[in-house]
Amino acid sequence: MILVFGGTTEGRRAVEVLEEAGTPYYYSTRGREQDVQLVNGKRLAGAMDVGATVAFCRQNAIRLIVDAAHPFAEELHRNLLVAAGTTALPLVRYDRIYPPHTDDITWCADYDEAIALLKQAGITRLLALTGVQTIARLRPYWLKGECWMRILDRESSRRMARSEGFPEDHLVYYAEGEDQTAQLIRETRPQAILTKESGLSGGFQEKVEAARQAGIRIFVVMRPRIDATAVPDITYSAVNGPHGLRRAVERLVPDFFPLKTGLTTGTCATAAAIAALTGQRVVGVRLPNGEDIDVEVAKVGKGSATVVKQAGDDPDITDGLEICATVQRTETTREDAAADIEIRGGEGVGRVTLPGLGLPIGAAAINEVPQQMIRENLRRVAGLLQPDFRLTVTISVPRGREMARQTFNPRIGVVDGISIIGTSGIVRPLSSEAWISSIRKEMGVALAVGGMTEGGEAPLIVINSGARSERFLRRRFPQLPEQAFVHYGNFIGETLQTARELGVRRLAMGVMIGKAVKLAEGHANTHSHEVTMNRLFIAQLAQEAGADGQALERIASLNMARELWDIVPHDIMGRLAHIIADRCHRHCAPLVPQARLQVLLISEQGDIYE
Repeated sequence: MILVFGGTTEGRRAVEVLEEAGTPYYYSTRGREQDVQLVNGKRLAGAMDVGATVAFCRQNAIRLIVDAAHPFAEELHRNLLVAAGTTALPLVRYDRIYPPHTDDITWCADYDEAIALLKQAGITRLLALTGVQTIARLRPYWLKGECWMRILDRESSRRMARSEGFPEDHLVYYAEGEDQTAQLIRETRPQAILTKESGLSGGFQEKVEAARQAGIRIFVVMRPRIDATAVPDITYSAVNGPHGLRRAVERLVPDFFPLKTGLTTGTCATAAAIAALTGQRVVGVRLPNGEDIDVEVAKVGKGSATVVKQAGDDPDITDGLEICATVQRTETTREDAAADIEIRGGEGVGRVTLPGLGLPIGAAAINEVPQQMIRENLRRVAGLLQPDFRLTVTISVPRGREMARQTFNPRIGVVDGISIIGTSGIVRPLSSEAWISSIRKEMGVALAVGGMTEGGEAPLIVINSGARSERFLRRRFPQLPEQAFVHYGNFIGETLQTARELGVRRLAMGVMIGKAVKLAEGHANTHSHEVTMNRLFIAQLAQEAGADGQALERIASLNMARELWDIVPHDIMGRLAHIIADRCHRHCAPLVPQARLQVLLISEQGDIYE
């Protein structure tokens, strides 16, 4: 069993990660005020000291402790370190993502220093965004200066403020999920704000930007640091995102998840490039979502490194391939400083020969997101590169040319090697019976969390292929909880069958055009190993939409379905999109006869057609 200490945004995200396993765990919070939906988790309420934590772990066969508590919960962090050391259990700290320190902010080690620096700066009108728990610590300031304190809009917070004697007419309230700092600044007209280093999920950037826009001073109390070295022989690791947490659980409790995740070729290439520059054996890679994960490096040489691709439980032919990088630093002119990092493809990395892949013809088949990952990570680890130097990064895959023959790369115009790809940096296993089982578990969670709407309607479940389509669909359905979005990968038919068996009554299916043109023809499994794009069928639909001979001729030489958005005139493409969505609906609706089904075709820019 796993024991999670939560109560924060990270606690809620930890629940989302663990619920994917369909395996029991415990979720502990100090009180019951956090609204979090558990299906497989068991809720615990009430503070636990070291002794209670140790006893609970021993009595309930706990194998891992996850600390997803607030960064300023110093006593709890210390207690969990001691409890983990006493029980010899591994401890994972699920921390937040923190923006870098900037010079326009006054950074304070603690509240005493904050008060001293506020007085030193002559700040007599302050908006404090540090929460009700800090009223007592700021007493020396607000007894003498004019201070507005923002607290949560709930009776327990008001009661605590009254008990400390804070003037009620200077309390302002925060509704969870809404940042109203800019409005509060306009209303209270302070000379400065005081806030905590609460990270991105704590709304830190929004508060800082509001103060910057208003032209007022910013004082920040820095987050306390966790010193795991104070507890000898503890197995401690820190993560700052859902991917890192899942990978940590997979490593420390191997049987918790039925399937293990892997790394994309883009992440492996990025890790190899970092190691080639730094010489490290374990490197931190920042993923596109902003979180950091550690990646082991197989070989490190002078200006070169190799990472072995790990696909997890996804049956990917690139599993076990060596992804290599060399990094050279050369002089350049100051006028060419913008091109500080050049990325090239070496042996075993494919070359683009046809349009439609989003890369220039003749370029190395290293997709946009991996290129961005490499550049951003190298800038981060190398600091700001001097304007008269540049880096040249060459990615190679020694067995890539051989492996590419077993892929569809030649058919889409990528020759001589594999592609370096990945939009999230993490490979989720998509092609096994266990993954289909995980779809059932996720959909069960979505139904359990959704409940009935205020109008008495059944919950809406939104199925989509992956992270990109989900991002677009969240804009369409901003009111839905995160659990309402279920990824089907390539298993549309199996997902619809699951929805039928679970009795889903309202279902929206988002689909990108590459899968949609296959689904419109009746293929519910859209994996490229199972079915390929039918140009003749697409041409027939385009003709129905009113496409002329020139457009039909271009469709006949179509390389990738997403090229349709560029080669078909806009007005015709709009009609074609509706036709494709309608055909998809015809094939899918009979699979879920009890449900009201929407089919939403999503363009590359996120426009939605139905």
